[in-house]
Amino acid sequence: MPSKTGAANQVRIIGGAHRRRVLPFPDAPGLRPTPDRVRETLFNWLGQDLTGMACLDAFAGSGALGFEAASRYAASVKMLEFSRPAVNALKQNRALLGVESVEIIQADTLSWLQHASQAPQPQVFDLIFLDPPFASGLMQQTLPLACACLKPDGWLYIEQGSPLQAPDGFIIHREGRAGQSHFGLLKRV
Repeated sequence: MPSKTGAANQVRIIGGAHRRRVLPFPDAPGLRPTPDRVRETLFNWLGQDLTGMACLDAFAGSGALGFEAASRYAASVKMLEFSRPAVNALKQNRALLGVESVEIIQADTLSWLQHASQAPQPQVFDLIFLDPPFASGLMQQTLPLACACLKPDGWLYIEQGSPLQAPDGFIIHREGRAGQSHFGLLKRV
């Protein structure tokens, strides 16, 4: 998929310390980076500075959301990705940017979230990006687990191919649509 830079398989960081950096990513079925316009909208909603926030990019893919959060000074960003070629590209891009706050984990997101949410001391995050491949059916399975890993005052970003519905106990704070993507920022009631 061509990016705004005109090159296939590249994503551009749009804000923060690494603004304008272009990162390559591999071809993979279902890999669809969040478009620049959508990321710009999301980070306008959140505020430009994520200093101190712990973030989880649950389906990292190209790393567009996670690297954008790291560029905007998130304290930590965990990126989960199952595909070995995508994981290798994420690691190369982390080294290219020199961001030590990013941890890349090769894992099945569903299994990782189940373990993280049921651990004696559950892992919790200020911001979770939940953007699985649209045709995978994973949103319904992972959404409750992601909610369990979110701090009480945390934000949940979801992006999917159908209109949004807030899970029980959440409201849609802001939402938008770009092409086939329906996206929104959710908060607990």
